[in-house]
Amino acid sequence: MRATIVTRLTRLAAAVAAAVFLCAMVGLAQPAVQQNNGRSGLQVLPVRGNIYMVVGAGSNIVLQVGPDGVLIVDSGSGERSDDVIAAVRTLTDRPIRWIVDTHLHPDHTGGNSTIAKAGRSVPQLTIGAGKLFSDGDQTATIVAHENVLKRMSAAQETNDNLPLTTFFGKEKELFFNGEPVQIIHQPAAHTDGDVFVFFRRTDVVASGDIFVTTTYPVIDESTGGTITGFIDAVNDLIHIMIPEQKQEGGTYVIPGHGRLSDEADVVEFQEMVTIVRDRIQVMVRQGMTLEQVKAAKPTLDYDARYGARSAAWTTDRFVEAVYRTVPRAAVQK
Repeated sequence: MRATIVTRLTRLAAAVAAAVFLCAMVGLAQPAVQQNNGRSGLQVLPVRGNIYMVVGAGSNIVLQVGPDGVLIVDSGSGERSDDVIAAVRTLTDRPIRWIVDTHLHPDHTGGNSTIAKAGRSVPQLTIGAGKLFSDGDQTATIVAHENVLKRMSAAQETNDNLPLTTFFGKEKELFFNGEPVQIIHQPAAHTDGDVFVFFRRTDVVASGDIFVTTTYPVIDESTGGTITGFIDAVNDLIHIMIPEQKQEGGTYVIPGHGRLSDEADVVEFQEMVTIVRDRIQVMVRQGMTLEQVKAAKPTLDYDARYGARSAAWTTDRFVEAVYRTVPRAAVQK
């Protein structure tokens, strides 16, 4: 009888252990990506700590969430702004206080107005019976490099969409939700107003379109982009990254478009851009025309990974931009 009881207890313990293990495995099997209320396919990916990546709103959007409120890096194209706000509300009911634009393009700034108006909610301050001010009409503060404001103003963007808080020089610093946040300018790269946003405590960088995993680098010559500045910017990005081991892990990068990455991904991207630039420099030195350079296919071994024949940014357009912006003085030796 005693042996039978022991056996039954042993079987019961094993069954409980198996059930606990199964529940744990089911929990682990849940995707890290969450649907935004299941409504529209907008996805929220926990990155590290209080940093989240929102996918599906035109460009990748970065959220820093904490007791001080919400800081947003890039606001997307604007078509999904209500969904972005709803995604924020699944994480916190704290107010949205900051929007940082990594550059001027509308797929990154189109949601500025709507999301900023979702705004911040700070109690009215009074002195005695007199009201000092009411911020019921205040919105989240939109921040960018001064070149972004200049170009968006020249394009006659609506005032509500403009980053009216700007900075000069290399960087602007914030301290928000107990974390130092560096906004680091990268001149003449993708555009002339690009910034990285580096969350120092969490060790996560929002790169904007300086780094993407979906296409060749987009060099917008019309807004000051150059191949030299682009490579300098990618090198700066690698400089502030610290991998855990063998270029893996450690600092995470949230690209302007594409998947969450680490230093190994950025180094692969940097090597590709540098090699293609060097090949085209040699061809320019040899006096080849743009059509001859394109016919030589300097990107051929990377086309399967980054190339496109019909899209907003094609392989041909990338080669053309490199050809036109490669420093002539540097190659005429």
